[in-house]
Formats: sequence, C-alpha cells, structure tokens
Amino acid sequence: MKTAILLLNLGTPDSTKTSDVRKYLREFLMDGRVIDINPVGRWMLVNLIIAPFRAPKSAKEYRKLWTPQGSPLLLHGLKVKEDLQKILPENYSVEFAMRYQNPSMQSVLEKMSRANYDRIIILPLYPQNASSTTGSSLEKAMQIISKWWVIPEIKMISQYYDHPKYIQAFVERGREHDLKSYDHVVFSFHGVPERHVDKVYFDNRPCKDHHCEEGITDENKFCYKATCYNTAKRIAAELNISEYTVVFQSRLGRDPWLEPYADKTIEQLAKNGVKRLLVFSPAFVADCLETTVEIGEAYKEMFEEHGGEHLQLVNSLNDHPTWVECLRDLAMQSDRKSTRLNSSHL
Repeated sequence: MKTAILLLNLGTPDSTKTSDVRKYLREFLMDGRVIDINPVGRWMLVNLIIAPFRAPKSAKEYRKLWTPQGSPLLLHGLKVKEDLQKILPENYSVEFAMRYQNPSMQSVLEKMSRANYDRIIILPLYPQNASSTTGSSLEKAMQIISKWWVIPEIKMISQYYDHPKYIQAFVERGREHDLKSYDHVVFSFHGVPERHVDKVYFDNRPCKDHHCEEGITDENKFCYKATCYNTAKRIAAELNISEYTVVFQSRLGRDPWLEPYADKTIEQLAKNGVKRLLVFSPAFVADCLETTVEIGEAYKEMFEEHGGEHLQLVNSLNDHPTWVECLRDLAMQSDRKSTRLNSSHL
C-alpha cells in the first residue's frame, strides 16, 4: 500500500524583501482563523494598517534570521522531510509544504494527487492544537483535496503535545545546558487571543474556568492553553525542574491574549533578582522569528536591561534525530490504526 506523509508548517516569506514580507503577512493575516473578525474589517485592518506599516519592520527582523541558504524554517523543514524519508519503509513517501507561501500546499498536494497514493497522512508540525495553526492547515488541506475527482483515504493528526519522543527531544535539547546553573526556567509558547480558546468549549464557560493549568480533562483536551501547560509539565518532570513559569509570547493588537505575557514576565523575573534564565519554546519545532529573534535577541536584551545577567534560549528541535523519530512513529501509528480498522470490516 502506497502511503504519503505530508508535513505542514506555517510559512515564511520567499525573501527578506519588504514586498515579499508584505505578501506573506497579507496571506497569513487574511486567514479567518488567524484574525477571526468580520471579513470586511479584517481586510481593512490587514491591507490598510498592518501590512503597509508592519512589513518594513518585519523585513528587518527577518534579515537577522536569514541564512545564506534562505529561511531556517524552510531549510529545517526540508531537512526533516529528507531525514524522515530515510527511516521509513519503502512504501512511504514524504512531502513538505507551507500553509502560507512556498512550497505551497496547492502545488504539493497537486503533485501528490498524480501519484495515486492509497493513503495520505497529513501531519502539521504544531504539537499543540490551535485553530490558527492546526485548524487552518487542516482546513486548507480539506479544501484542496475536496476538489479531487479521486480522493484516497485521508488521515489527519491534530496534536501530539504529550508524545513521548516529542517530549524526549526537548528533554535532550535541555540537557545540552547545565540546568543547575540557571536561577529559573521559562516555557514560552506562542500566544493566541483568549477568544480562540474560549471557542473550544461548548458549556458557555470561558477557558479560564476550566483549570487548564492543572491538567488535561475530557473538556479541555483540545484547548491550546491546557496542552501547552501539559507539555511544559512533562518536560520539566523529565528534567527534574521543580520551579518554572509558563508564558505566552507574540501577542498582536489590544484584545486580551493568553496570560501570563512572556515579555512582562521575563522583565519582572529580572527585577525580582533572577540573574540566569533558561527559556524553552516547545510550540516551535524549528528556528524562526519568534525563537531566534524575539526570545534570543529582544527578550534577552530586555532581561539584561532590567538586571538579569544571561538569558539562554534552548535550541529548537530543527532536525534532531529524536524529533524525526517522533514524526515517524506518529505517522506509522496512525497508519497501523487505519489498517486495523479496515481489517475489522472485512
């Protein structure tokens, strides 16, 4: 049986030119799952305010991140695709696409449609499920595939925040540092507006009333906030970290986003006397603007300005072998479940 695995990440501009960054921002922010407001208001906000004014500033930030070969997010994605292919059986093929920009989902899925696969496994590279990442990527894939004349069996993996090898990969990254030399540890996840997590629940109670910091329940198992806290808890337990703080970064606009905010928390830790701070960023599995520049430069500078001496960012997973093994296991476990289900109906 021919099986294809489609790895998906969020996206990156084609270059650091302001025009390319503006194009990327427009596609990204015009997504109704990212900015979930009235379409007319979203169009005006993105095209008349955010893209024109933010693109030049963002282009400067992307230049700090860029390598001679291009975007790290793209380069690591392609490397993971290559490494994953090497450890899979011969009947598996691996493809990689971006939700926004290139390689586009449209072009990659079109190529896959011509390969006549028996089964396609769609695997977004976002361990914690959020509507603006996982939801958007899976929705886009369904929109494209729904237009095919022949639709093979489709499997979608929506989250794996607690997968043992995902946790282990970050544990191994953490062990690259002398943990005892740090005064405090922070786990920083990408933020989302509070209304995004409130929409997960059907009992008319907001996320904040579901005790997501305490553990996973049947009610909050798809809540981004709950899964972020659970990921941090599992990594900390494996590393014997008893005291740590979970924060959320990269908020946009004036609406309430998930708290505590990363920048304010890191500033306060410095003011409270923390001198050496170690920061994990488990929602990002590859180097990107939010890790390398936002945490590794902006937060580091802010921490030192308020009395801290050293902020160390733990490396992203990138093409770490344990991370690649995690993706293999996720895909093959999904494939085996599907095979067992089909066999039970014979």
